[in-house]
Amino acid sequence: MTLIEQSIALRTLVIKEIRRFLRIWVQTILPPAITMTLYFIIMGKFIGSQIRAIDGYSYIEFIAPGLIMMSIITNSYANSVSSFYSSKFQRHIEEMLVSPMPNYIIIIGFMLGGIARGLIVGTAVTIVAMFFTKLQIHNLSLVIFTAIITSALFSAAGIINGVFANSFDDISIIPTFILTPLTYLGGVFFSVAMLPSFWQSISLANPILYMVNSFRLGILGITDVNAVVAIIIMTGFLISLFCVCLYLLNKGIGIRN
Repeated sequence: MTLIEQSIALRTLVIKEIRRFLRIWVQTILPPAITMTLYFIIMGKFIGSQIRAIDGYSYIEFIAPGLIMMSIITNSYANSVSSFYSSKFQRHIEEMLVSPMPNYIIIIGFMLGGIARGLIVGTAVTIVAMFFTKLQIHNLSLVIFTAIITSALFSAAGIINGVFANSFDDISIIPTFILTPLTYLGGVFFSVAMLPSFWQSISLANPILYMVNSFRLGILGITDVNAVVAIIIMTGFLISLFCVCLYLLNKGIGIRN
């Protein structure tokens, strides 16, 4: 395929992915916004008012970037895993694989769909957050970079889950037993500096910690980790997961019988 043909194929796939989740916005966009509103009310207002300030910020201000990032992570992942597995279940992924469209275009198309949903939900949650607290952006470039690379990373992870899933139940195993615990332990609701030294060391092995803190640095200007290290880790994970996705599609693992 020529570059023009590849761009047309990619655009078509991305439009299909975006239309897919916008068509059912009541299930894909609205619930995360409502859930995060409850987090802000319960964790931020009711419980947060009883918690001391962290690094000079009220508790609700401190958790706001983490809640936004949590919504980006979960929705980027959910979109790509459900979309890819549905394509496999309905067997039209095979039509894409036998078409002249390169496999990396297929991967990028599904990833861009996940990125779009993650950023739309993240924007919606940000608007919700502004009703409860004041958000002052310290580094807009870092905020945008972290949001995009995190949503891309988890979109790729969702594709991998979709490749190996054999039923609709399988697409909920990773989010339930791995993604959710890592997110809650990734510094969304607390500062790593509040933990004993042993648990601080354990927390540093959690990649989500670097994403949350990089995003918090861009909004509040505070972080528990080195920003350069966080960027390197996020970029490394993204490249690694993309390569894994490409390998799986090239080999037809989980797709070709």
